[in-house]
Amino acid sequence: MNAGPTTTRPVIKLLAIIEADRVTGPAKNLISFSTKAIDHAFSDLPAIETSVATFRRGLAETENGFIAAARAAGIEAGYIDERFRFDTRVLRSLRELVNRRNPSIIQTHGVKAHFLMRLSGLWRSRPWVAFHHGYTATDLKMRAYNQLDRWSLRAAARVVTVSEEFAGELASRGVRPEKITVIQNAVDREKLSDPREQDVSELRKRLGLIGREMVVISAGRLSREKGHVDLVEAFSELRHTHPELNAKLVIAGEGPERNRIAKAVESLRLSDCIKLAGHVSDVGPLYAIADVFALPSHSEGSPNVLLEAMAAGLPIVAARVGGVPEIVTNEEDALLVEPRNKTKMAEALARILTDRELAARLASNARGRVRRAHSVESRVRSLVSLYSQLTPEIRLKERPVPPALETVLESSQLQTRRARAADGPPQRAL
Repeated sequence: MNAGPTTTRPVIKLLAIIEADRVTGPAKNLISFSTKAIDHAFSDLPAIETSVATFRRGLAETENGFIAAARAAGIEAGYIDERFRFDTRVLRSLRELVNRRNPSIIQTHGVKAHFLMRLSGLWRSRPWVAFHHGYTATDLKMRAYNQLDRWSLRAAARVVTVSEEFAGELASRGVRPEKITVIQNAVDREKLSDPREQDVSELRKRLGLIGREMVVISAGRLSREKGHVDLVEAFSELRHTHPELNAKLVIAGEGPERNRIAKAVESLRLSDCIKLAGHVSDVGPLYAIADVFALPSHSEGSPNVLLEAMAAGLPIVAARVGGVPEIVTNEEDALLVEPRNKTKMAEALARILTDRELAARLASNARGRVRRAHSVESRVRSLVSLYSQLTPEIRLKERPVPPALETVLESSQLQTRRARAADGPPQRAL
């Protein structure tokens, strides 16, 4: 459990439910908030005492990486067990978890957690804050889940999203605008400062960077909407137009697109100068080896990797999508290009790699902007303010958790009729 808050501060107990098996963007933000929100630096605010849970299917033989990291940070963490996909007992597990931890507020991340929260009915007795991080529309199944999520989110007391563009999309899909709050992501600058020379040297060696190459870095989940195949093709153009740069491209991350990216690298005969680094847990050395950071995404909200690159002092080339233009301005603190435009991406990378004055100016401006607008401290204060607005309602309206939540699925026909009468039900369950 978190180190205890001071006795003079009111305490808000928060239960966060997230589907995560490692510390990626949303999980990283959750751990950062949980550790900071009880810090004495925020003694003028209520203390947020956070516990977290994620889903575990079957008998897992190894520790979940996210749960291990949360516990290492002093956060109470555990599992919601399920035997198999569509296991109806997960609702009972969720109910038992809420009864055991007795939170003031329940917070959810991701389609699955949102859906189970709405289906359970727990939101009728406790304030529910749903975090919307954008959607991954890689196949028909995910598109169906995304449609389902819009039904789920309508019942939340508040929906926190990361960009004004996402807020507009949610409102157009039936989430009431007054329920939506935009809070962009933040970056902990201290964790990116001054990586050890030994770590940087070892990373360069592992990636085969042994000369005086110019290095382009991209990082993130390897999924279709991140546009990494576009970046590979843009890098091929860069190598053709500027062979004198001896440039190398490093793509860090894991995901379903890895094989497709590897095939693109092989087909363009670029295996000697494009490295797929896999998941990199310590990003400090990764940014330290780079001359420029590339974000070729087709869609984005408030990307953590962009904020990290800014804080690390890297010049940036990014696709002009989603919330990216809300974070950086073209020609001021980054170069922005249209998504999927490989030629423009290659030209922008070449500008930075051949114009050191431009690179230094963009990097300096970006670092200043992220310090001003994306500090962990400002994000903590925004979230605590939101939770404080919700907690008075608990004292007025709190009542026992419904005793028969586990029968919700058994009476699915009744649920369906009620949902249709209200606002349109999902067509299928998770």
